[in-house]
Amino acid sequence: MVRDGYYYGAGLALVALVAWWLGGWPWAVTPLVLAAFFVWFFRDPERTIPQFPGVVVSPADGKVTDVGPIEVEGKLRSRISIFLSIFSVHVNRSPIAGVITALEYRRGKFGNALSARSAEENEQNIVTVRGNEYTVIFKQIAGLLARRVVFHKKVGDRLECGERVGLIKFGSRTDVILPAEATIQVKIGDSVHGGSSILARLPVAVPAETAAEAEPASKSR
Repeated sequence: MVRDGYYYGAGLALVALVAWWLGGWPWAVTPLVLAAFFVWFFRDPERTIPQFPGVVVSPADGKVTDVGPIEVEGKLRSRISIFLSIFSVHVNRSPIAGVITALEYRRGKFGNALSARSAEENEQNIVTVRGNEYTVIFKQIAGLLARRVVFHKKVGDRLECGERVGLIKFGSRTDVILPAEATIQVKIGDSVHGGSSILARLPVAVPAETAAEAEPASKSR
């Protein structure tokens, strides 16, 4: 469980205890239910991370709401949007292994995260990760209920694929912006799990020595 769950859960449990002491057990029911909800909401299950070269994993649990082309700094890329409901696990993970080369936190609105405009207008944290061959950008985007984006890393940190990097509290959205060369593996309506679901595959270069070994074999056929 994320540390925040202990804070919220313990605080509400204390409120329930005081309410029971002052007014009897019926007054303690509501804060106890809320305490249980927060403990459940901030759950942080272990995930099996795919170990295949070139995979891009989902940074969050949720439902894929958009897949399509997008232009970033004059270059054509692909974007995958994932909506996190209040019932989703809200821990965020790195979509690829690499080094954080840029972080940008933008203040903004708290509009509906299902809206396409939320990707530009809502409060968000933009993370750029440079892998061995490609750069992937992912955004933590606040929604109607989400009022705080949490990110635990800094520029220069090395991330492993599927590594925990932060969370967005309550309903929200994450966007993954991929190179045009990426082969998308999901479609709108798919349910994905952070760290374990494969969103896309990136081309992997064949080492020179491997290619040299394979060439004589191909010629001999």
